[in-house]
Amino acid sequence: MQQQIEHYANKLAFEIDSWDLAEAQKAAEDLMVLDARSVESFTREHIPGALSFPHKRMIETHTAQLSRAALYVVYCDGIGCNASTSAALKMARLGFKVKELIGGLDWWKRSGFVTHNEAHLSAEQAQSCGCA
Repeated sequence: MQQQIEHYANKLAFEIDSWDLAEAQKAAEDLMVLDARSVESFTREHIPGALSFPHKRMIETHTAQLSRAALYVVYCDGIGCNASTSAALKMARLGFKVKELIGGLDWWKRSGFVTHNEAHLSAEQAQSCGCA
C-alpha cells in the first residue's frame, strides 16, 4: 500500500494538469510555462503566457538567468512527444523546480483552454510535433 501512496504522491508532485495550470496562472503564482518544442512549433501555436524554450537548449548557460524561486511547467505537443519529459529532466538536473503538463498542448486544448496562434502553416507543417 505504501508504494501506491508514494507513486501517486510523486505524480502530483511532478505533474500538473491543464485545469491546475490555468488556475495557477489566474492566481499569478510564481511560475513560468516553458514550451519545450521547436521555435517553429511555438510560433504556430502555444499556451498563452508560455515562453519558447526548446528542450535541446536547456543547458546551464541558457538557464543561468532564470529564477530559482519559480516553478517551471514544461509542455510539448503531448501526442507521442516526449520533449516535455526531456525538458523536465534537464531542468530538474539543473536544480529547478519543475512539473510536466499532462497531455501537453493537446490536452490543454481538449480541456477547452485557448491557445495563442501566430502563424498559419500548411497541413503538412502542422502535423509535426516539433519535439526535435
